[in-house]
Amino acid sequence: MTIIDYIQEVFIYNPTKPLIFTRFYFWMFFAIVLTFYSLVYKKRNRTMRSAYLFAVSLFFYYKSSGLFFFILLFSTVTDYYIGKAIYDSNKLLIKRILITLSLIVNLSLLVYFKYSYFLTLSINEMFNTNFEVINYMALWANEATGSHFEVDKILLPVGISFYTFQTISYSIDVYRGEVKPVNNIIDFGFYVSFFPQLVAGPIVRAAQFIPQMYEDYKLSKAEFGLALFWIMKGLVKKIFIGDYIAVNFVDRVFSAPLSYSGFENLAALFGYSLQVYMDFAGYTDIAIGVALLLGFRLPKNFNSPYKAQNVGDFWKRWHISLSTWLKDYLYIPMGGNRGGSVFSYIMLTIILLFVTLLTGVWWLFPIFYIVGIVVALFMRKSEAFAKHINTNINLMLTMIIGGLWHGASWQFIIWGGLNGLGLVVYKFWRKISPWENSNTTIAVVWKIALTFSFITFTRVFFRSESMEIVNGMLHQIGLLFPSFSDFSNVVNNNDTVVFIQQWGLIPEILIAYKWVFIIMLIGFVFHWLPYSLKDSYRNWYINLNFYLKALIFALVVFIVYQSISSEMVAFIYFQF
Repeated sequence: MTIIDYIQEVFIYNPTKPLIFTRFYFWMFFAIVLTFYSLVYKKRNRTMRSAYLFAVSLFFYYKSSGLFFFILLFSTVTDYYIGKAIYDSNKLLIKRILITLSLIVNLSLLVYFKYSYFLTLSINEMFNTNFEVINYMALWANEATGSHFEVDKILLPVGISFYTFQTISYSIDVYRGEVKPVNNIIDFGFYVSFFPQLVAGPIVRAAQFIPQMYEDYKLSKAEFGLALFWIMKGLVKKIFIGDYIAVNFVDRVFSAPLSYSGFENLAALFGYSLQVYMDFAGYTDIAIGVALLLGFRLPKNFNSPYKAQNVGDFWKRWHISLSTWLKDYLYIPMGGNRGGSVFSYIMLTIILLFVTLLTGVWWLFPIFYIVGIVVALFMRKSEAFAKHINTNINLMLTMIIGGLWHGASWQFIIWGGLNGLGLVVYKFWRKISPWENSNTTIAVVWKIALTFSFITFTRVFFRSESMEIVNGMLHQIGLLFPSFSDFSNVVNNNDTVVFIQQWGLIPEILIAYKWVFIIMLIGFVFHWLPYSLKDSYRNWYINLNFYLKALIFALVVFIVYQSISSEMVAFIYFQF
């Protein structure tokens, strides 16, 4: 490799080699960042520190997403000046116009990049038109510079859903008077683009992060040890557990479920529940550790979610920054558990329009409208009934929109809808459940197992790339567990052979994939360990002397990277 090739490798974006936490190149980048950071972190001029971290964050995003960092800059500049104008205005009407402008600009970007194909395809199918998706940014770049970017293909900028929600929350918080604007655009750019959490969260609120920007750098010995522990744990989760079971088992089954037995499909489904947690929580752990070494504290994003005893408890533990964002900026403004609002019905109309577009049947929307009128008439007769309908609509809408945040497809709508339905059912079930207030071991294990099984079932829609994959997996799993109505047929005809074969293959499958199942077992065991035991080994590591701590860190990292069996696997939530 020549010097020019090496320079290009280091500084030029390569879509096949994005700058992610699991690559050695990232840790070289971070070491250089820390080296120069030592020259500015103690400066009393906080803007110099912000400017430095803003610059390296932009470089990080460029190496992760190419020229899409211009979109990040656009969002940064737009929301900074809108936020400043909101704060400076004394007229409520002007404030409302400005916050509406912020929402339109940010959501338009999100819709353009994330839902253009869906909207165009749906409109073409519904009205027999021939609209084509055009990448106007590539078109403008070609006209301005003579470049040759593809104009008929729109790529999704990495992390756009995360930093868009972050800038929206900033504008809303300034509008509500819950936070003051930052001092200058450099500080705001740093807040929006802070590289540890930029591309996959957690979504950081301005009130949580901005005050830290104006404080002195501080990092105790205990926090240094904790940062190393978070990074080490994140790498173990992502590479040693998540990537290993994905590459060697889960991805294979989901790519062709009909080629595998019912037990393999079922195991892959539970394996994916473990993988997606280890992948996403692993990223968050590394982000928290890296940010802490730079002197910034990011919020917890996961709290042992598979220890949840009901669906509501699960969503308080899983992707906490998104769950709380949806609650504070969507669920509560719609009326929350108090009742409905105009905002509720606007969002309901948008969701029903999405469903109509997905089906491609235009007359569904008028039917929804007529049903809505009938329900509204019943609601006028009973205030209690109206409140139940409104609060449950708010809950369902929040979860369905959470599903659509991940992408525009039937799978994500069904996934979000099932989780919303789980929350609604639990609201009623907890009032009559004999186990709701029971803390016996049997009751707790039963509630955890039931919740985990339901969440895992919904993941077949989240993970599958098409409904054909969903149907294939459910069919294969159904062969393993025939219904009572079918069981008599199973034992009285040739299907008996299939039924027996399904169960008879289990020992052979366990042996064939022994290392996958061993790694899965390790992952689940460590996840379900008591908090006290987890705290004890974390504190043990933190309290070690520096050299022993470094030795263990190096040894664990070495073992983790030895477990890599293929090319680096991108973090799952990069696609959102």
